[in-house]
Amino acid sequence: MNEPAVPTVDGGLVRIRLDLAYDGTDFSGWAKQPRQRTVQGVLEEALAKQPPGEAMVGPMVVAGRTDAGVHATAQVAHVDASRFAGKTLRGLAVDEQGVPDLIRLRHRWNRVLPPDVRVLAVDVAPDGFDARFSAMRRHYLYKVSDAPWGVDPLRRRDTLAWPRALVVEAMNEAASPLIGLHDFAAFCKQREGATTIRHLQRLSWRQVGEHEIHATVTADAFCHSMVRSLVGALLLVGDGRRSAASVVESLRSHLRDSAVAPPHGLTLIGVDYPPAGELAARANETRNTRSAHPSSS
Repeated sequence: MNEPAVPTVDGGLVRIRLDLAYDGTDFSGWAKQPRQRTVQGVLEEALAKQPPGEAMVGPMVVAGRTDAGVHATAQVAHVDASRFAGKTLRGLAVDEQGVPDLIRLRHRWNRVLPPDVRVLAVDVAPDGFDARFSAMRRHYLYKVSDAPWGVDPLRRRDTLAWPRALVVEAMNEAASPLIGLHDFAAFCKQREGATTIRHLQRLSWRQVGEHEIHATVTADAFCHSMVRSLVGALLLVGDGRRSAASVVESLRSHLRDSAVAPPHGLTLIGVDYPPAGELAARANETRNTRSAHPSSS
């Protein structure tokens, strides 16, 4: 249910925002799938065991549907639920708006959730808020180690071990022409009817340690596998096996590029939203754009 929750005379709905973090290692991505362990599936199962699970209306909506193995430190989702007229709800105080004590609710959810997913914050969403359509941009971080011995064992779940030395300057040179509004068909796993046009706002590499290198990637939205495909192509530039010009050629060709970095080095680290008074307008603008060009992001 993507339309804003609208209160009615008999209580109506309340839209609840959740800020989430998870280790994607043992998940088959965000989206719920039959017979697969997914972040959405685990969260909705946990919410069903506690209020407002028994009154949830529609599925949980997320800012960015991460792939299998991808992590998040700042994922955002929303869920709509019925308001409650009583003064208590299974031991939780309910305010005059029919909303239960959300701090205690967060504590209850985290008690039943597995340790690889956490609800960091929960609040009543402002009017017009939509976790997906109100978002202005998403930020990802990709971590790589080019140490000759691989990666620190404590970082093996969120950092890629790259077997060759990388040159940061070469990767940034190759990344520069990719910034802007482009058709990223060459760097997306295409889905029927889904647009691959995106506004890439940032793609930069920096050395953060002797052998640790991070890529920061920001866009209004991402199509399927876009970040990993861009990172994979640039890593080959960084170790000298590919030219910067070849990456631009791939972009212009619109033909699928074969380089795709593994998922475990990738983490969703932020989602930006406009001020509260602009949330509804942003959601409508994005929804109309997606209707004209269906999106897989």
